[in-house]
Amino acid sequence: MDSGLGTLELLGVFFSLAASLCSLVTLMMPQWLTLSTELLPTENFQLGLWETCVVQDLGFTECLPYNSLLGLPADIRLARILMCTTLATGLMGLLFAIPGINLVNGCRRTESFKVKRALKMLGGILSIVAGVLGLVPVSYVAHLTVLRFFDESVPRVVPRWEFGDALFLGWTAGCLHLAAGSLLVTSCLFLRDETCLHQSIALNRTHMTRPERSPRGRTEYV
Repeated sequence: MDSGLGTLELLGVFFSLAASLCSLVTLMMPQWLTLSTELLPTENFQLGLWETCVVQDLGFTECLPYNSLLGLPADIRLARILMCTTLATGLMGLLFAIPGINLVNGCRRTESFKVKRALKMLGGILSIVAGVLGLVPVSYVAHLTVLRFFDESVPRVVPRWEFGDALFLGWTAGCLHLAAGSLLVTSCLFLRDETCLHQSIALNRTHMTRPERSPRGRTEYV
């Protein structure tokens, strides 16, 4: 197998693992949106998918989890569902891609070669789907935040929600998922059957040319 294709496989798996970790952190972080007011400069409010938190300058943090999913705003509820789906899809793509890379197991038959390539292709497609699913909720929440921030019907005295760190981490996770899927799919497209066939033919030749001792030769020295 070409070393360049092996590098693409390893990079794809590494990006997929990093994207899954970033998606998990994005899902659990409460810093999706932040709000600070001039009336309470010592407190900072944070809005996440699972809870809202109040952070004070002294370092104290108090969080209140959501009691019901149906009682949440539509954007937060949609973001939670899509981010859970993104994490599950990304992990499935990673689990399919790892057995499909050439480093995990040597290819000795054409059937096993086709199965490994199918697993790797499926892992790449799932990674691309996870990237799209992960970018949708983050971009949607960011879009609504921008619209509400520049809403002229709301007085300027009213505090506005702003971007939190989780949004930027979610964009990073989505881009990593897309990069991982593209690398895995590209390594499948440029991988040919002849690579596996040459390896199997070489293994068969070495097996055929290996000298075998006959039973007569063994009994002659007895």
